[in-house]
Amino acid sequence: MPAMTLLGWFHTIMGVAAILLAAAALYRHGLIRSSDREGAAYLVITLIVAGSALGIYNQGGFGVAHYLAVLTLVAAFGGFILERFNLFGRFSPYFQAIAYTATILFHMIPAITDFLRRLPVGDPFIDSFDSPVLQGFHLSFLGLYVLGVAVQIFKLRAQAS
Repeated sequence: MPAMTLLGWFHTIMGVAAILLAAAALYRHGLIRSSDREGAAYLVITLIVAGSALGIYNQGGFGVAHYLAVLTLVAAFGGFILERFNLFGRFSPYFQAIAYTATILFHMIPAITDFLRRLPVGDPFIDSFDSPVLQGFHLSFLGLYVLGVAVQIFKLRAQAS
């Protein structure tokens, strides 16, 4: 694994801050919304993290992490449009929750991948993207995403009635 660049460190630190803010927003409000302080900070930092990811090329070219950064930008922008303009009427908050929560998933996939490929230094947990350990984490994050979206949908339905 190549050494971390200054951009890589900035990206990593901001990514950790984003995840902590997302957790705070979900804990405090049950949803990520740009109208809440934690949600707004999360979305701004998420845009910074996704943008900085597009400038990291330590794997030799445009790869999966770059595609996830683009998906993060699309999901964050889509969630914001849904939140502000109510394009789908009463269904907009549901799609907004799906989009904003997807940004967390898109943060976590490259984060755990990089973590497992770098640590412990000199003898990382995994040496391949095909590692069953890594695939298990990815599937777990996908399951948590589905569960998290379901909880948010139930919360939104309860608020609507």
